[in-house]
Amino acid sequence: MSTHTPYIAVYPGSFDPITLGHLNVLERAARLFDRLIVGIGINTEKRSLFDYEERAELVRRTTEHLPNVEVRTFRGLAVEFVKECGARAMVRGVRPLTDMPAELTMMMANRRLAPEIETVFLVADGELAHVSSSLIKQIAPLAGDEELGRFLPPVVVEAVRKKVTAAG
Repeated sequence: MSTHTPYIAVYPGSFDPITLGHLNVLERAARLFDRLIVGIGINTEKRSLFDYEERAELVRRTTEHLPNVEVRTFRGLAVEFVKECGARAMVRGVRPLTDMPAELTMMMANRRLAPEIETVFLVADGELAHVSSSLIKQIAPLAGDEELGRFLPPVVVEAVRKKVTAAG
């Protein structure tokens, strides 16, 4: 009888806010690994739309249909967080035209810091490959709920709308 060591991966990011592109990558990664930990990075020097607790709650609500997904927050290097989680892989969602050079540089640095951690790149499906949290922040004050719904899960549309209304 063999014992199966669960294959754990971590998908780190800011998720400010979580988009349909993030969710697409997350759902596909959840099928590849026994456990997927979404690591929400805390960077107090970065101006965020949502604080880290709000981002964690939005990710939890968006992923509640995925029983093998867990949401945590972390400070510091993502690769160190991956090791702390006992994971052997780091999932990175990439946009094909804009992210690859920086992601490859980061992957090579991470391999020097933790050669036992593999980086797995997943590109969001076609119509979602261009979606970014930065894009959402730019269009949110001008777009209606229907337009935001093309980029964000419904629970996130509602949260973004409240933030933009409160700030406006």
